[in-house]
Amino acid sequence: MTRRKPVEWTKLDNAAKIFPPNSNERDTKVFRFVCELRDEVDKDILQEAVDKTLLLFPFYRVILRRGAFWYYFENTELKPEVIEENKLPCGMLYHRNRKSLLFEVSYYKKRINLEVFHALTDGTGALGFLKTLLYYYITICYRDDFTTLPILDYDASLSQKMDDSFQKHYSVKRIPRRVKITKAYHIQGRRPIDNRIKIIEGLMPVKDVLDLSRKHNTTLTVYLVSLFIKSISKEMPARAKKNPIVLSVPVNLRTYFPSVTARNFFATINISYDFSKSSDELVDIIAEVKESFERELTKDKLEKHMNRLLSLEHNAFMRVVPLAIKDKILRFATRLSDKGITASLSNVGKINISPELVPYIEMFNCFVSAKRPQIAICSFENNLVVSFASPFVGTDIQKNFFRHLTNENIPITISSNAKEI
Repeated sequence: MTRRKPVEWTKLDNAAKIFPPNSNERDTKVFRFVCELRDEVDKDILQEAVDKTLLLFPFYRVILRRGAFWYYFENTELKPEVIEENKLPCGMLYHRNRKSLLFEVSYYKKRINLEVFHALTDGTGALGFLKTLLYYYITICYRDDFTTLPILDYDASLSQKMDDSFQKHYSVKRIPRRVKITKAYHIQGRRPIDNRIKIIEGLMPVKDVLDLSRKHNTTLTVYLVSLFIKSISKEMPARAKKNPIVLSVPVNLRTYFPSVTARNFFATINISYDFSKSSDELVDIIAEVKESFERELTKDKLEKHMNRLLSLEHNAFMRVVPLAIKDKILRFATRLSDKGITASLSNVGKINISPELVPYIEMFNCFVSAKRPQIAICSFENNLVVSFASPFVGTDIQKNFFRHLTNENIPITISSNAKEI
């Protein structure tokens, strides 16, 4: 008689708790990483690589359950099965009344896709999983090319990967005041009937965009945030300029606090620009956005933001409130927060991988489910990919963005899941 493994469960980290009550068909809270290889994907080898990767990430083999007071992860015997891509990107992974894994690996021709429900991890954590997966896939698929195996560059221990870094760095002494939410400009548009998100990828040389950013005496992130604001403003009705454009920008807290966790560990900052009070010239937008980044991206500011979010979780009253009521509170808090956000931009940054694996990889890409237009950015070698994900049919903002870069002599290759761009 085979003995069943004991049921193990894990608390959700602080950032994860907002996602289950707010996920739905329109906004699944799922994000995708894509790796395009030089050769077409072998399904059987990819499945073997997934199985090996899970041995180093066993906490990804969980389902999400509802408790009396909080959601929690429960270990499961379910095994991930690699599939050829056959559905819309960033579809539902968490189903309230169904036991299902919170990530999925698929492939199409030369592309490997990793989709993850955001409650499980953030972009940095998922990237660690994907890089491990690629390590196994490449070293198995091309084993004859390696006299010695390369070093796996994400070698954190299991306890380090499992670390709840929010709790580790929480300081009860520093609970800041509530932040006033200013109503932001909201982009309007027609949505497709099937809730399909429109993905538009722009592939360009990272060196050229870095040079353009330096010409404006700023960073690549600040430059692209400013250009996104400018691109949105061109489509704003004059009467709508009474409200500022506010971009939500996720920040990887591992950069500011010691952590190699494979779970969520991020915060968001809001970058605002008010066209009713400021110039619509890109140089002026860049100057103000640069100042906002310098003001917001400090360890002290991020610690206050983190403590503000954690203080609700540690509140004695909230601990005993039933989950059904907590869900309503978190949905209300999300709707309130959404009033202050126009769009989002996330820069994953430069993706580094073991040098021996680089010749087998063409590029990386990432994007997220979208209830509002969002940009995700990542680079690999000299390839920079800027991906727009939008719930709307219209593409004027995307055209404004890429047209400006081409006018600056940046060569761009555009691809999309849409028939027309």
